[in-house]
Amino acid sequence: MIYRFRVVLDNDTKEDIFRDIEIRKTDSLEDLHNVITQSFGFDGSEMASFYMSDDNWNQGEEISLFDMTEGGGDIQLMNEKSLDSAVSESSTKLIYVYDFLNMWTFLVELAEVVEEAQGTDYPNLMFVHGQVPNEAPEKTFKAEKNENFFDKNSDDFNIEGYDQLDYNDNWD
Repeated sequence: MIYRFRVVLDNDTKEDIFRDIEIRKTDSLEDLHNVITQSFGFDGSEMASFYMSDDNWNQGEEISLFDMTEGGGDIQLMNEKSLDSAVSESSTKLIYVYDFLNMWTFLVELAEVVEEAQGTDYPNLMFVHGQVPNEAPEKTFKAEKNENFFDKNSDDFNIEGYDQLDYNDNWD
């Protein structure tokens, strides 16, 4: 089976920038990473990660290109995760971040599952729309409600009663 993905550059410009890609469902996320970087004109030499996502594009569990943890942490790697274990017809969305210094961010969505076509080489770049800007689009991150812990007007901020906590001054 073949997965057809639409990969959209997450930007705030008026022009949509996306690529439509076909790839075997048994290929790895690293294979998808490679075709995304090539189709958007990157050399593929920067760090990258996929993130599981829900229908509202909320970032979930990370799947990294390399294990950068000290001592071999419990991290999932792209080359060890097949596409069919990351997405399905009921869970279609991934977030892809390339080059953590510039934060190129892409919304990756499984659009269709089709039969493999005879004579077609996969992965296959089906469609290109829009030109990639010279610099990554700037991101504006908005704090969620009550995320500012120093807001004295927040319902979650309460300095009263700290003296009643069971705190031992000589804990060390």
